[in-house]
Amino acid sequence: MSKCLTILLPTYNEVNALPSVVDALPLDELKTAGWDTRIVVVDGRSEDGTQELVTELELELIVQGPASGKGFGMREAFARFLSHGDDVLVMLDADGTYAPKDMLRLLKHLEQGKYDVVTGSRLRGNIQPGAMSRVNWIGNHILTWCAVALYRVFISDVCTGYWVFKRSAIQKMSLNSTAFEIEAEMFTSCASEGLKMSEVPISYAPRIGESKLGSIGDGVRILRKLLVRKMFPRPVNRI
Repeated sequence: MSKCLTILLPTYNEVNALPSVVDALPLDELKTAGWDTRIVVVDGRSEDGTQELVTELELELIVQGPASGKGFGMREAFARFLSHGDDVLVMLDADGTYAPKDMLRLLKHLEQGKYDVVTGSRLRGNIQPGAMSRVNWIGNHILTWCAVALYRVFISDVCTGYWVFKRSAIQKMSLNSTAFEIEAEMFTSCASEGLKMSEVPISYAPRIGESKLGSIGDGVRILRKLLVRKMFPRPVNRI
């Protein structure tokens, strides 16, 4: 029997990066491995033609509501995923930094290791020159150390944008993030719910186009989310 997979690509003004990301998706290998794949783009109301490009590529498009921010978009996409019958969701940023072929190893690890969630670790993998500034490298290590110290669950890269979830894991997550702290909150929710997590080293390349992540401000926001969710494991609004 085939297994149903959703590949989720978050976008915001990624018209230059999206074509190469979609072209690199290992669809033939996934089919050989028994996956029936659906590609979904959740767009944060791009203004550069990204939505028109998604239509041209004949991909499924979710345009997030009036509220801006990656967290809003991801929560909307997760809710849409649960309305379908797919078994697994792969999420990776569509800015060219993550290698689509790495999802084959993440999926294999998910199936063989009997985990609920598998992440792709940039900090244990191959970070290509120019892909991550020294400030961001240090900040990622500090935030990851804080996450592990607070939740006593190991992860080597809490801010990674490469995740694989079983359907049951998304059903259990409680999220209320609005912006780039969403990945950290996904970790806190998985840890609080006792989900089995693992990780696979991945490659990380320089992004295509302008970065939308601010070093210090977003880092403070992520740290605040780690602390708040430790005190309040379940936010009021859930998926």
